[in-house]
Amino acid sequence: MLYPLVAQLAVRRAVVLLGPRRVGKTYLIFHLVERLIQNGVDPRRIGYLDVEHPVLQYQSLAALVDALDSGVPSSPDQPRFVFLDEIQYLRDWERHLKPIVDERPDLRILVSGSAAAALKRSSQESGAGRFTDFLLPPLTFPEYLLLSGQHELLTVNENRYDVPDYGQLNQAFINYLNYGGYPEVALSKEVRANAQRFIKSDIVDKVLLRDLPILYGISDVQELNALFTMLAYNTAQVISPSELSQKSNVAKPTLLKYIEYLEAAFLIHRLQRIDQSGRRFKRQRQFKAYLTNPTMRAALFGEMTADHDSFGALVETGLLAQLFHADREIRYAAWSGGEVDLVHLHRNLQPQAALEAKWSNRPLQDARLTRNLAKFCRSTGLNAAICTTIDQWGERQQDGILIRLIPAAIMCYHLGAITLDSAGIPVVAENRDKT
Repeated sequence: MLYPLVAQLAVRRAVVLLGPRRVGKTYLIFHLVERLIQNGVDPRRIGYLDVEHPVLQYQSLAALVDALDSGVPSSPDQPRFVFLDEIQYLRDWERHLKPIVDERPDLRILVSGSAAAALKRSSQESGAGRFTDFLLPPLTFPEYLLLSGQHELLTVNENRYDVPDYGQLNQAFINYLNYGGYPEVALSKEVRANAQRFIKSDIVDKVLLRDLPILYGISDVQELNALFTMLAYNTAQVISPSELSQKSNVAKPTLLKYIEYLEAAFLIHRLQRIDQSGRRFKRQRQFKAYLTNPTMRAALFGEMTADHDSFGALVETGLLAQLFHADREIRYAAWSGGEVDLVHLHRNLQPQAALEAKWSNRPLQDARLTRNLAKFCRSTGLNAAICTTIDQWGERQQDGILIRLIPAAIMCYHLGAITLDSAGIPVVAENRDKT
């Protein structure tokens, strides 16, 4: 959890809080400040600045720290706490932060920023041994249920999920996919009523039209916006950069840079391809592109109903979104005539689990829909795999492989709960008897 990283006095490191816009980074900082005060820290020893303010963007990091350095004496055992929000707008911030960490043991510093991958790369290159990265991704499905007061829609008894009403749970799941990924949208009826304007203007447009051009010197914003719009509409689909370059008349190297920038800003996430035997391709000619937050799909193109032809892709996007808390290697498998949506690799990069994301109950009666899943398991030595449904449970042996059929909402909750537990976040503790 984040508080111990900020409050610990024995380790001299700055904390870099990473995450996309509007996932609650600033709120979390204010919560940290409140907790520090509750634990006896003098409020005069705590300073906060929003570096996104135009007046502050041209100041040096040392000058900002000095501005927060009030007349209250500090020492290593009674430090001053400094919080700098949206740090990416300070040029060479990581290069200037490292000597401050080295020379000021009386300071505990946390910086945050939205262009997460760029920040992470900078902090790792310039702050080796001095920075600790902390990722704050969008809300998981368990967090959404808890925050919206719907956590009693399912319970766990002896490692079994009990659901009184699958209709209500699925409606909550549909709502989560459409607007539950952002805390403000999930919790505010006013914001939710105008979620398209809130997310598109305050999240997407600011990132595409301002953050990325400033950070990377992008001149043709229209090309970048068109690319993101296409990827967002086709979330969870296979993308070939070569084919996309030909269709868009954008040079392939430029296209790949744009995709890297979109991933750096946490707008999209790429999954690399493995073959039927679980081996990685030496040359990755294609990948699957996902929105990091399924809620962005509704913000750009309107709310998606459960009977929409593309709702299965949104379900797959939501399932993958649960795993951003976890340090897991996820791939997709594809070969001539077959594909498996999500494959979890072990640390030795061997397939450990496989999942086919579907929004249909047909796989219970039609084994052809899980044929590729069984083929992949046989080729890689897995003895079981999962296929999601709308609201039906089941299992069967298929060519010697145990195929488990699990409702998509349950699977999404399960992945989110496991991920939160592994991260030490007890957000679903009151709703779960066993891990």
